[in-house]
Amino acid sequence: MEFKLEKPNIQSVTPGEIFKFLQDGKTQDVIEKSFYPEYLYWDKIKYKELPEQYKSETAWAAIKFLRKNAFHRQDSVITSEDGTKFSWLDSMPRYNEFLHEIDMNLGGALLGLARDLDEREKRQFITRGVMEEAIASSQLEGANTTRRVAKQMLREGRKPRNKSEQMIINNYQAMLFIEKDLKSSKLSLDVIQDLHVMLTKNTLDSEKDEGRLRTDKDEIVVHSADGTIYHRTPREEFTRKELERLIAYANDDLRDEGFAHPVFKAIFLHFWMGYLHPFVDGNGRLARALFYWYLLKNDYWGFAYLPLSRIIKSSPAQYGMAYIYAEQDDNDLTYFLDYIARKIKQSIKEFREYEQRTQKGNAKMVKEARI
Repeated sequence: MEFKLEKPNIQSVTPGEIFKFLQDGKTQDVIEKSFYPEYLYWDKIKYKELPEQYKSETAWAAIKFLRKNAFHRQDSVITSEDGTKFSWLDSMPRYNEFLHEIDMNLGGALLGLARDLDEREKRQFITRGVMEEAIASSQLEGANTTRRVAKQMLREGRKPRNKSEQMIINNYQAMLFIEKDLKSSKLSLDVIQDLHVMLTKNTLDSEKDEGRLRTDKDEIVVHSADGTIYHRTPREEFTRKELERLIAYANDDLRDEGFAHPVFKAIFLHFWMGYLHPFVDGNGRLARALFYWYLLKNDYWGFAYLPLSRIIKSSPAQYGMAYIYAEQDDNDLTYFLDYIARKIKQSIKEFREYEQRTQKGNAKMVKEARI
């Protein structure tokens, strides 16, 4: 069975009904909450309480009208297999605030922390972030082990005992490679394939699939445990051509029609790699690694401290649905952009809390040493 989003019939909703809904002061709360704090689809909108004279379909028709006409919608460089471009809303005020915070805190200011860190402290924070990211990214792909056991394995340099532990070690080594070496390099098909080999070594059903681009004969689909199909991968010919465009975009040789902030570009690359699904397996790990590579390449080195996958792991169903909403609701990339942006904000918050606890612990140790 193939999963399809429920889509209400809004063809019968007249322009007059849409404008009446938009101008009614009693409907403004529903309109605002369709954009913030989350960018919502119909499956959530239909449960919102409305004045009794309005149907949920009218609300959705009005919201869709706003998303197409009232905000600036920008085409991305990402194209679906039917030739339709993915687009996104780039004029929502909260995105400006979000990007300002990123620019202030995830470049040289290290999340706005007041104190300077020496190289040893920086390395400790980076190692922690890379470990957490490697573990969580692997767990998102099915690695079955605890954080405690995984961290102990990485710290001790112990050899993996099973496929789950191998997956974590692969992710860890790949993240370190990106952070230390790859961030200063251009992307190429060879680099993508080498990175895929690094991420999937000794974890796939066949060693031959490590770094091998899938073909139409592979017939890969993304499905749940019960067999429900959520994504049919594009044809081989389309995927190969789009990979070339993805590489050009990642190297800033292919540009958006308007300005796209580097953080948004990293999110788009994340989505694009996941959408193309160019390998038999390991595409999610590769997409998240590419996201980090682009940010570090553009000097957003604070992201090395943020294990974003650990935050995503707390809501894996929402992560998957962000892809589906984007693909099935008129190629609206805003769903995926909004989800990742919210998870970045959450990861910043959690890092600050962790750093404050670390600072207090260090201060206590110094105080006790002086007694």
